[in-house]
Amino acid sequence: MIKVTESISIAEWELTETFSTSQGPGGQNVNKVSTAVELRFFAEKSPHLSESVKTRLKKISGSNWTSDGILIINVQKTRSQYRNRILAKNKLKELILEASQVAKKRLPTRPSYGIKEKRIIKKKGRGLIKTLRKRVNFDE
Repeated sequence: MIKVTESISIAEWELTETFSTSQGPGGQNVNKVSTAVELRFFAEKSPHLSESVKTRLKKISGSNWTSDGILIINVQKTRSQYRNRILAKNKLKELILEASQVAKKRLPTRPSYGIKEKRIIKKKGRGLIKTLRKRVNFDE
């Protein structure tokens, strides 16, 4: 059981781990030992996540979300399979925490009169600088 927050926890049956040879550091050990971890989280079938969290998680995860509703996390940072497993589970926790936080709704605001005036003054000053860069015509 992975505890993400007080209200969200993930059961072991929702996760599957597969191991493969890693591409990272390790010399000859890379070719012998399966240290890379592929963690699959069956998010769509999870009873512990609300529908709103699932939709935000789908949006956050991007291409790591399959059409079956499975979130795939690949980790091969270290030479140790154990540490890679811990890193994968921590990454899953972070993604779920990020998805569980509801974004604040933005209130539309208008720029004040003074800010509009400052902007126009800057634009006119910049335009004056550009007109002064032009070639001088002495015939006029």
